[in-house]
Amino acid sequence: MYTYQQALETLPDGEKPSLLMGNGFSQAWSSAIFNYHSIFDKSNFGDHDELIRRLFVELDTYDFESVMDKLSYASRILQHYDPQSAILPLISEHQDSLKRALINAISESHPLNPNEISDEQFSCARTFLSKFKGLFTLNYDLLMYWARNKNDLEPRGFDTDDGFRAGRTWQRYDTDQEVFFLHGAIHLYEQGSLIKKHANGDNGNTIIQNVQINLYQDAFPLFVSEPTSDKKLDRILHNPYLNYCYSALRKLKGTLFIYGHSMDDNDSHIFSQIQNSQITRVFVSIYGDEDSVDNRRAKANAHRFLSKAGCVVDFFDAGSTPIWNA
Repeated sequence: MYTYQQALETLPDGEKPSLLMGNGFSQAWSSAIFNYHSIFDKSNFGDHDELIRRLFVELDTYDFESVMDKLSYASRILQHYDPQSAILPLISEHQDSLKRALINAISESHPLNPNEISDEQFSCARTFLSKFKGLFTLNYDLLMYWARNKNDLEPRGFDTDDGFRAGRTWQRYDTDQEVFFLHGAIHLYEQGSLIKKHANGDNGNTIIQNVQINLYQDAFPLFVSEPTSDKKLDRILHNPYLNYCYSALRKLKGTLFIYGHSMDDNDSHIFSQIQNSQITRVFVSIYGDEDSVDNRRAKANAHRFLSKAGCVVDFFDAGSTPIWNA
């Protein structure tokens, strides 16, 4: 397994790779905040809180998508045996409660301001991000967004276009978009046919405060929280911003780094798009003991999802990657 620096040194002179970030990018800053256990503890599942919490215990998981997936399967099986069952509406209600609780918990646990992250940490993150020409993320949070916008910090001259223009409205065409929120993000929202973004200072509030105000009014951020890859893909294809970001994956060439992703089946739509691109080498991060059960599964999945003729899949040590600390 390579170190991060060794992986970079294998690149041809002048090549800048692309980057796909999973939750490990945010957990590298704070594993206490950006993990499902913490989010679960902060969640409120409404009128059926106790019942839904027992479901997580029964399934032995804190993974919201996994629980929603199991509920989806339960609904399909129950419809087969008893299409008129009174339990079906309850399952649907619980799926909605899980989505709402996930969004609310993320907004409530998220740092309120970027000043909760030190300049040294931001500079380190900016140095890491500046090594890549395309920034693709599956995360909903603002850490990467804040880091790339800290233009008063080193490295200077690192500028990436997120495709948003006047009125903080996504323009789609005639931009040099290099930042792609593949599953949406907490600061993005739909306004009619437009995709817009919040910014600090809007209405005198922080981004997180504006998100929380919108949630109180049942206006949700642009989120893809569907439980399966197929359902996620359906949601993506029916939204112009998400579809554009997804299509950009297929246009990739050269080398791709994947950092902080467990390589699970529920994102197979992402990996399929990468496999159909012109990527010729993929470096996948592995955290901890590479021979652990989880990491052996992640490595096997990486080969299953990404290997093809003309594309080499390799692995690098996530712990050797200086994202928030040099």
